[in-house]
Amino acid sequence: MKQIIVCATLAAFALSVPGTSDAAPNGYQTEPINGTSFEVIPRARQDTDGYWCAAADFARRKLGAGWHQRIYVLRGYGPSETTGRRTAVQFSLNPPAGGVPQQSSFITVGFPPGYSMSVQGANGRCNIRPFLR
Repeated sequence: MKQIIVCATLAAFALSVPGTSDAAPNGYQTEPINGTSFEVIPRARQDTDGYWCAAADFARRKLGAGWHQRIYVLRGYGPSETTGRRTAVQFSLNPPAGGVPQQSSFITVGFPPGYSMSVQGANGRCNIRPFLR
């Protein structure tokens, strides 16, 4: 009986220790690159709203960003540097080194480097569901 209690306690402790990766909302994973940059990696969904939602969640919870802080796209779709997965998008709280292109349209396709959105705006995409599943 004593062994069962010890095993159950160890199992509960192992499950409570957080891993290195961070589960983001709606089936995405976030991984830090450095102090202000991070990757969003899809697990199941791959719509752009989900990437922005996960970026806002990571910026708020892990980096302490305020609602008006901007999140910048460092690199659009490409292989993950932190996990080796085929698809990831890199974001940062700092603008890219090459500067920020002027955003002339409300609608963008994909993730052009330098494109940005406020944490609040990105968080607003968390409740949007893809049209087609």
